[in-house]
Amino acid sequence: MATGKTETEDVPCCPICLEEFIIPRQLPCAHSFCEKCLQSHITAEATKHMKLRDTKCPVCRNSANPSIKDRPTSEWASLFPVNTVLQSVVTTKSKVDRICHACYTQGTTAPAEGFCVVCKEAMCGDCLKFHRKQTLSKDHTILNVEELECNPENVMKLAEGFTCLEHHGEDIKYYCKDHKVPCCGTCFFKGHKLCSKVIDLKEELTDLLHEVKPVEMIADMKKIESHLKKFMEINESSVNSLEKQVNGLIIEMRNVRKKINDVLDEFEKHMETEVNRIYKEEVIRKQEENHQCLSLIHAVRNSHYLLQAVDKYGSNLQKFLMLEKMKSQLHSYCNLVGEKYEKTETTRLEVEFALPIHSMLSHSLSEFGKVATTIRSNTLPLICFSRPKKDCQIQTLDLIELQVPTDYTLQCYGVTFLPGDRVMLADYNNNQCILLSSSYQFITSHTLTSKPWNICVLDDQEVAVSLYNRNYIQILSVIGDVIRPVRTIETKYICSGIAAAGKGKMVVNGYFGNKKSQWSLINMRGDVKCSHQYDSLDYSNSYIALNNMKTRVYVSVYGMNSLLCFDMEGRKHFTYSPKNLRRPYGVAVDRYDNIYVVSYMSGNIHQLSADGSLTQVITSGVPKYPMAIVIHMSADMFIITNLSYGTKLHIYQLKYN
Repeated sequence: MATGKTETEDVPCCPICLEEFIIPRQLPCAHSFCEKCLQSHITAEATKHMKLRDTKCPVCRNSANPSIKDRPTSEWASLFPVNTVLQSVVTTKSKVDRICHACYTQGTTAPAEGFCVVCKEAMCGDCLKFHRKQTLSKDHTILNVEELECNPENVMKLAEGFTCLEHHGEDIKYYCKDHKVPCCGTCFFKGHKLCSKVIDLKEELTDLLHEVKPVEMIADMKKIESHLKKFMEINESSVNSLEKQVNGLIIEMRNVRKKINDVLDEFEKHMETEVNRIYKEEVIRKQEENHQCLSLIHAVRNSHYLLQAVDKYGSNLQKFLMLEKMKSQLHSYCNLVGEKYEKTETTRLEVEFALPIHSMLSHSLSEFGKVATTIRSNTLPLICFSRPKKDCQIQTLDLIELQVPTDYTLQCYGVTFLPGDRVMLADYNNNQCILLSSSYQFITSHTLTSKPWNICVLDDQEVAVSLYNRNYIQILSVIGDVIRPVRTIETKYICSGIAAAGKGKMVVNGYFGNKKSQWSLINMRGDVKCSHQYDSLDYSNSYIALNNMKTRVYVSVYGMNSLLCFDMEGRKHFTYSPKNLRRPYGVAVDRYDNIYVVSYMSGNIHQLSADGSLTQVITSGVPKYPMAIVIHMSADMFIITNLSYGTKLHIYQLKYN
C-alpha cells in the first residue's frame, strides 16, 4: 500500500495534499492547510450545499467561519489568517523560497524578498515597492526573508500577542477560567461578560504557565503519531493477508474446475471476478483509511512543530495561548485515534458451495456458490496517553463543614463540579440538589420529585440527576444562582449511575432484574444507542464513569465487590475485585486516565492505572463510609462525600511528579 513520500520527511506538511505548505491558512481550531487545498475543500463543500454558511475543518470537523461572511465561497480560504510561525518552520526546514502572497493569489509564483510585520504577508520585490508607496502601508515594518529563515525569534516577534482567530485582528487579552478559553475584547463582551473568573493575561500569566507542561503534551502527540502508524501497519498487514487468501482461493477454484467439467469455466471466472472485486474494494478502503491516518499524522506533527517553536522561542504569553489551543486538538486527536482502534477490522474470504458438486450442472450460475465475506473486529490494546501513575501523590487538603439549611441530616450520594469551580450536591435524605460556591458556601437548593442518587454536568448550563426508584432522569438548568427544572428523560429501567459522554449523550446504569444490571449509552431524548448487561447478584445502586477519550466505561458493582471496565462495544477489558474493595460506590477518572474507586465498607480509595492495575490504596484521611467522588481536572483535586459525617466534604490534592 502506498503511504506517500512525505511520511518520513521531517518537514511540516499540509494534511490534505501531504506536501510541504504553500501559504498555510489557519482555521479557528488551529489546524492549518495550504491556501489552495483549503479552497478546494471549501469549494467541494459548497457544491453539496445550496447555501454554505460555514466550512468544516478537514481534520477535526469543527466549524470555521470566514472573517467576512458576505464574500463568495471562492474567496473564503484567503480570508483565514496566514500561520506565520508554521510557514517559517516550513521555509527554514525545506530550503524552499518563500512565495509572494499577492502574486500567488493571481495565479503566478514569485520568490518573496520581504515580509510585512503589520500585514503578515510575504512579498516579492515588485510588490514590496508598491507596498511602500501606498499611504496606508508606507510606514509598515518590513523584514527580509533571510532574517526570518535564520532567526526564529523574529517569527515569534511577528506573532507577539496572538490575535483572535474568530475576531480577526483583535489581540488576545483575557482568559476565562470558567470556560478555560483565552479571549479578545469582543469575545469577552459577547460570551464571557457574566463569567465569574475572567482575568487579564498579562497580570496572571506567570501563574497560569505553571499549569501547562509543553514537554508532556509533545510526548503525547508523538505517541498519537505512533498509534496512527500502528493502525496503518495493521491495515497493510490485513491487505497482505487478504491477498494471500485471494491467491489461495483462486488455486482452490482451479482444482475444483479440473474435477468437474467445462461448465465450471464460467463459475471460475465469476468467482475470480468476485474475490478480486472484494479485494480491490478492501484495498481501496484500507488505503483511504491510511490516507486519513497520514493526514492526521501530519496534522499532529504540525501541532508538534508549532508547540516546539513556541516553547523554544516564544514569549510566555505565546506559550500559554498556544498550549490552550493545543488542549482541544490533543483531545480531538485522542478521540480520533480511539475511534480508529475501536473500529479496525480485517476481512476473511471463504468459498461456500450452495449445492453438491454432482448437481451443479443442472443449476444456474448464481446457484453454484458465492464468495463469503467475514469481517472480524480486532480487540487492540488499550491506548493510554498518561504519564507514570505511581508518581502521583495524594494529600488531604481540607475538611469542609457544610452550613446548609435542611430538615434532616445531609446524605450526599452525588457530587459534581460546575463552571466557575462551584459544587453541586445530590442530597438523598432531603430530596434536593444543593448549590455551593467555589469556597463551599451555601448558595441555594432545589427540591426534586424524588430522592436524587447521582449527578453529572452536561454543559455550561445544564446538569442531569438520576432519581432513586424512578424510570427517568431529571435535567436542571443552573444559570447564575438559579436552579430550574428543564425536562425529564425517560429510561427503560431505574438508573443510578450517570455520566456525561459528550455530544449530547450520557451513559447510565442500574439494576435490570434477574440478578443482572445494565449500562446504556443514551441521547438527550432517551434513545438507547447501545446497552450491555453484566452480573450484579442483587438490586444495588452503583456508579459509572468514562475515560477522557469516551471509549471506556467503568462500573462499580456493589453486590459483586468489583469494578468492571468495558469498551463501547460491550467487551469487558478487566475486572478489579481485591479483598479490600468491599461494597464499591463512587468511581471517577483524572486527566491522566487514572481510575479512582471508593470502597464504602472498607473505608478506602483504590487508585488504578488505565489498564486496571493497582497503583495505590488510599486510607489516610478517608472517612468511615465514603460515598461519591468527583475530580476537578484542571485543579488536580477531588471531593469525597460520606454517610458517617453527612455535613462534611473531604478535599484531596493530586500531585503528579
